Amino acid sequence: MEQKFGKNSIDIKVLREFCEREGKMVEYRKGEQLEREGDPARWFGFVTEGCFKYVTYGISDNKEHITWFSFEGEFAGDYPACLDGGPALTTIEAMVPTRIIRVSGEQLVKRFSQDKKSMDLRCLVAEHLLSQARARYTDLHRATPLERYELLLRRCPGIARHLPLNAIASFLCVTPQQLSRIRKAVTFSSITE
Repeated sequence: MEQKFGKNSIDIKVLREFCEREGKMVEYRKGEQLEREGDPARWFGFVTEGCFKYVTYGISDNKEHITWFSFEGEFAGDYPACLDGGPALTTIEAMVPTRIIRVSGEQLVKRFSQDKKSMDLRCLVAEHLLSQARARYTDLHRATPLERYELLLRRCPGIARHLPLNAIASFLCVTPQQLSRIRKAVTFSSITE
């Protein structure tokens, strides 16, 4: 399997194997939704190809804001909302044709309740997601837009070739024009080095 975007930062092999054993391979066309904001969250899975974006909409302007991506080799879903069927906090939408080995929240709960080792896995997933969210939040405060772009490129080297400029700009909390200038600066600095 070719890595087009990036790799998961931790190895949760047991959870991937569970998805492969108990889940179903589902294909999403560009624009199709895994979850919709406000609806009961139902799914969790391992992305084998493609990319999902996590989208929420502005309170006053209803403008799309991208809060996260799940790339090939990573997990996707609204965790922990899918565990209890709570409302999805974001819409999770395929940005390109995407394949995911998907399990239901009920399947996860059943798996996690089997024994202590399974409960430890549940905690590991939660801690991993909390760590990712905290790092993203911290980066929004401590890193410049250029630094956030460089961090994203390290996580997902192929992102600039596969996703539109406005999607990346939304994720970085900059305008497309600002991102265009950042990309030009990065390209220019790599040429002069």
